[in-house]
Amino acid sequence: MLLYHLVCPAKYRRNVFRDVAGADQEIKKICLEIEKRFDIHFVEIGVDQNHVHFLIQSVPMISPTNLAKIVKSITAREIFRVKPEIRKLLWGGEFWTKGYYINTVGKAASEEAIKQYVQN
Repeated sequence: MLLYHLVCPAKYRRNVFRDVAGADQEIKKICLEIEKRFDIHFVEIGVDQNHVHFLIQSVPMISPTNLAKIVKSITAREIFRVKPEIRKLLWGGEFWTKGYYINTVGKAASEEAIKQYVQN
């Protein structure tokens, strides 16, 4: 079992999750659909004004880079589909920044402590 902490900022650090009603809930729904197609389980999802924290459980066959690519590409495509007003906030461009933060969650930090961090 591998746990990853993935942080994805919105493009230009725009406050899309504050400015567009229901965008945070749509991200969570999209992630539940991703779980059905891939060996990925979203343990916790924390949405801030301009970025999202994901606590993800996955299998070793999916590299951290591919994990981030899967999450970012599918969530971006689907959020633009269900919330087209976000595209206007981002000047018709991409949803996520090119960068992201991903790290494994080891035994030094308990899963519960990481869940609390992502939630808050």
